[in-house]
Amino acid sequence: MTTQLATDGGVQVDEACATNTGDGCCVPAKGADILQPGDATALAARFKAIADPNRLRILSIVSSSPEAETCVCDITEPLDLGQPTVSHHLKILVEAGMLTREKRGVWAYYSLVPGALESLAATLLPEVKP
Repeated sequence: MTTQLATDGGVQVDEACATNTGDGCCVPAKGADILQPGDATALAARFKAIADPNRLRILSIVSSSPEAETCVCDITEPLDLGQPTVSHHLKILVEAGMLTREKRGVWAYYSLVPGALESLAATLLPEVKP
């Protein structure tokens, strides 16, 4: 949504405001487009989970896999991190709802939760629909 600013007696007025109070301020619109407190808390946890360079790289590794999944054994080497550290990062991404984990024998395979990345993008760019 683009916002147009107009000048009203030297004061910039946001023409997209729901209600202009007359002093240049506007009352935000109420409705489903405004992030609710509980949703904001959950969303902040997801952003916090990906706010780490190693976790972003893990998401990149998993999402670029031709099989749409990656074994934990294939993540440690590109990151140049030990298995316990990689497992810690993977656990955080799973708890945040970004990855799923499937155990096969002694190995764990990770894949992206369908729509998880698109959902985050849509919160930043409302015109993007997950």
